[in-house]
Amino acid sequence: MDNSEQSPRKLIDDIIHFISQERSLYGDFMVNETNAAAEEEASVTDDSSSSSPVRTPEAKSSDPPDKDSAGKAADNIYDQINQCNTLEELEALCRKADVLRTDLQGTQLVFGVGNPKADLMLIGEAPGAEEDKQGEPFVGRAGQLLDKILAAINFKRDEVYIANILKHRPPKNRNPKPEERERSLPFLLRQIDLVNPKLILSLGKVSAQTLLDKNLSLSKMRGKFHPFRDKYELLATYHPAALLRHSKWKRPTWKDVQRLRKRYDELGGKP
Repeated sequence: MDNSEQSPRKLIDDIIHFISQERSLYGDFMVNETNAAAEEEASVTDDSSSSSPVRTPEAKSSDPPDKDSAGKAADNIYDQINQCNTLEELEALCRKADVLRTDLQGTQLVFGVGNPKADLMLIGEAPGAEEDKQGEPFVGRAGQLLDKILAAINFKRDEVYIANILKHRPPKNRNPKPEERERSLPFLLRQIDLVNPKLILSLGKVSAQTLLDKNLSLSKMRGKFHPFRDKYELLATYHPAALLRHSKWKRPTWKDVQRLRKRYDELGGKP
């Protein structure tokens, strides 16, 4: 076989290796078929969106998604959510909740980490490869960048609480499906109530859309505080993994987190 035959194969192998490295590094961030920058910034309407809104976050944290014929076991799990009075009890419930799993086999639960009484809670989209491996949200390069962002506004990682919409890694690190977000949301809402933060920082478009029940671009949701469940204030900003690829979003993210710190101090957040 001459070099002209080997070269295309080597190129394909190199591309596959590069994509595998990208997925491993960036966890729950993935590039869609459309241009990533246009996708993040595009204004999405209810008629044209490919993702359906999930159940409103104003619902009680124990409200299950719509039931199906095989829903008896799931109903029992959802009935138990509000019986959880500690994060430890909720985590134990999540470990046996098959409704939280994606169609990727062999993943481990990524529940949450940090100060269980934090006044600031950060919520991302879904665990990635490294998060699944370590069982902790926001590790790897994206997690390191998040730590730097927090440090820049005088927060340590162990002073805040960090979680994701999904608690299991999706296949190929794709975005969470609407039905996955809907099944996971009641558990997350109970988790939020148990932490009882003063402020919530939503990281990434999927997180913001799910929590706010809005089918809008992130650019239309960020820049202001949203009332959330009549108890909290929520600010949306870019996911750290997106910042690793698109440096133009670093400046608006910096403005967002400065706004977050200012409001946190106004509310008397500790520390």
